[in-house]
Amino acid sequence: MTRSQPRRRVNAAYSALNMRLVLAIFGLVSMTIFAVVAFRVGVIWLGVVCAILAAVAVVDLFVIQRRRAARHREEPGVKHSLFE
Repeated sequence: MTRSQPRRRVNAAYSALNMRLVLAIFGLVSMTIFAVVAFRVGVIWLGVVCAILAAVAVVDLFVIQRRRAARHREEPGVKHSLFE
């Protein structure tokens, strides 16, 4: 056992779903803003790339929420921190 793992969940695998949720939201917001700015400036190819990445973030958010819901059904009442 290492000191970085809490004693109560030594053998449990850690899940980064909450951190992944935060990063997906950040990616969605930032890519949407960059796409709008790129389209207004006239750099169409960059706007399209940013819009595609924003769409990928939306799909990732959907997948994350489904996995979080499944985890909640498996472990009712358990609170997970941002990093597990």
